[in-house]
Amino acid sequence: MNQQIKDKLAVLPAQPGCYLMKDKNGTVIYVGKSKVLRNRVRSYFTGANDKKTQRLVQEIVDFEYIVTTSEIEALILEMNLIKKYDPKYNVLLKDDKSYPYLKITAERHPRLLIVRKVKKDKGKYFGPYPNVLAARETKKLLDRLYPLRKCNNPPGRVCLYYHMGQCLACSEKPASTETYREIIQNISSFLHGGHKKIKQDLVTKMNEASEDLNFERAKELRDQIQHIEVVMEQQRMTLNDQQDRDIFGYSYDKGWMCIQVFFIRQGKLIEREVSVFPFFDDPEETFISFIGRFYLHHHHLKPKQLLVPIGTDTTLLRELLDIDVHTPFRGRKKELVELASENAKIALNEKFSIIERNEERTILAVEKLGEALGIEIPHRIEAFDNSNIQGTDPVSAMIVMIDGKPNKKEYRKYKIKDVDGPDDYETMREVIRRRYTRVLKENLPLPDLIVVDGGKGQMSAALDVLENELGLDIPLCGLAKDDKHKTSELLYGVPPVVINLSRNSQEFYLVQRIQDEVHRFAISFHRQLRGKSLFQSELDKIPGVGEKRRRLLLTHFKSVNEIKDTSVDKITKLGIPKDTAELILEHLNAENEK
Repeated sequence: MNQQIKDKLAVLPAQPGCYLMKDKNGTVIYVGKSKVLRNRVRSYFTGANDKKTQRLVQEIVDFEYIVTTSEIEALILEMNLIKKYDPKYNVLLKDDKSYPYLKITAERHPRLLIVRKVKKDKGKYFGPYPNVLAARETKKLLDRLYPLRKCNNPPGRVCLYYHMGQCLACSEKPASTETYREIIQNISSFLHGGHKKIKQDLVTKMNEASEDLNFERAKELRDQIQHIEVVMEQQRMTLNDQQDRDIFGYSYDKGWMCIQVFFIRQGKLIEREVSVFPFFDDPEETFISFIGRFYLHHHHLKPKQLLVPIGTDTTLLRELLDIDVHTPFRGRKKELVELASENAKIALNEKFSIIERNEERTILAVEKLGEALGIEIPHRIEAFDNSNIQGTDPVSAMIVMIDGKPNKKEYRKYKIKDVDGPDDYETMREVIRRRYTRVLKENLPLPDLIVVDGGKGQMSAALDVLENELGLDIPLCGLAKDDKHKTSELLYGVPPVVINLSRNSQEFYLVQRIQDEVHRFAISFHRQLRGKSLFQSELDKIPGVGEKRRRLLLTHFKSVNEIKDTSVDKITKLGIPKDTAELILEHLNAENEK
């Protein structure tokens, strides 16, 4: 713990607020909140912490805090700060899904649509549905029962749905707003449990049609009844009050938490959602923060009620979300909350082995690699590889690994500009120079470790640019390959020496993955460029002739030889300027004379 942190810990206020933990680059890596800032922040740096929290604390070199007037303000501020900074150690809603909803638009002739986002546009939304198939089936049923607009035809120009009795908008006398209001009320009633009454009405009509020997109509009504049963009534878990509610349960162990959400719609369980993540604060407070972010940043359409486990601060959640939050102490609702928590416990236990194995492959492997090299934990690794065939289309590629995992949005491709021929060392110089000149210019994060695919020569070229040209002191290692093009040796230091890594260790597998990934990325880029060059012609070398003019010329004249034998006038008739036409003929005939 540095002196700056000690000084700040000594003056922390005993008030509610948020704190922001920062690493050596000034990047916010964790945001938290607390009723008492002094106690919470000090707890990170004093006493015993689990290994996961120790890893967070090792990266903290500074922190800030913001005092609030209440815990609810701290909770809202925490969610906004997490959204703003996206800290890597915070809870991530990785399992968040975009569920489909049914929407009745607020138009003169309303439509029934399937949408993924809930907006404040005066439309009526129903859902969420477990998947798009369930939403489509429900919409298909409602389209049969209620004739909302299905087309964009003007009044008087009827559509196929109009003839089927499923669209009122395009008739010569469009339906009134009162008619649409009644239809919308019926759909709302249907989706909130009124489908049973409609089903009974359809059964009555089916029997009447059968008695009148109108068997075709009876069959159509029977199909609609069966459709209602399939879409609306096949549920295993129900509550009799037909109310929309979400039921939360959670379990935690070894610094990890699992939260399960049961979506109850019209009294029926339609879907559940599972999130597993590491946490660093009080589990009850982490649970509340999760629910806040769940609705404010992901699931904007809130139900009428939340059911949460005993011990949850329902007053805080009620004030934050402005809906009914309830802790059931008996009956079916209590059983469902306990079932959600039991499911969370089972899911957490099932995923522990996967989580631990993944952590061993990534974060722990990164830590051990740092130990083997004698450097700080290389959380950010940038790796480079060159690719060319006999000097043609030389390229280089860079990949980024964050805590042992590829961060593909930061991958970069480089066309080599200043190197003639197959010179791997000069190619490495150019790409290292271009990359880190830009990093310094744009104040981008510097890596903790640079990896170059190659031996002593590539390492020497890269180090010369970093240290002598750019004045950077960044650990750099090289990866040599054996005769079978597999990772053979890890080189580090000046002069480079072989770092002995066990072939069965996770740190060796990490190095191997880095080398394979950067090589794959470089090769794919090189193949892409070669593929383009195969389709180039002499026309591509002429100033003023782009893709559009090249295609126009080859479409009209069929070949480059035919263009050579034509006249300027014939080329200008295609809409190409005279000076460009003269340049085309001059260039092509000059090439022919070589």
